Amino acid sequence: MASIEFEEQELVDKVVHISRVAKVVKGGRRFSFSALVVVGDGNGRIGWGLGKANEVPEAIRKGIEHARKNLIEVPLVKKTIPYGVTGRFGASRVLLKPASEGTGVIAGAATRAVVETAGIKNILAKSLGSNNPHNLIKATFDGLLQLKSPDQVAHKRGKSVSEIL
Repeated sequence: MASIEFEEQELVDKVVHISRVAKVVKGGRRFSFSALVVVGDGNGRIGWGLGKANEVPEAIRKGIEHARKNLIEVPLVKKTIPYGVTGRFGASRVLLKPASEGTGVIAGAATRAVVETAGIKNILAKSLGSNNPHNLIKATFDGLLQLKSPDQVAHKRGKSVSEIL
């Protein structure tokens, strides 16, 4: 993941999944928690993090801290993505398609959290394969990382933005 440095800005966080895990020791089971968290500024910057601790709030705090360190930039065109992509990770595949104004976010739980925190208002998403929230988030990020803005595409082709659009 390409890490981008930002000043302290207003980031919204969403807890996607909390797992209670047990370690079996001599005296019984010792429980701890892992929290999968997505943070974003609602303007194309998002990151995800996994925090593990003995208490839920501490696990969430660690997840948010990790997510803030791994922010990526997503190109947005009229509050949607520029074109359709498929993200893959493990056995999960996520199909992301741009949608017209007024459609809203049509996506499953983990993918919905990612696109809403990124500030995407209109998108169609379909989860194909595994529904593991960890893999779904990573597959969604893979798809969003594949996106290029119209400016980047025009520069790469040696044309103007108006010729591309």
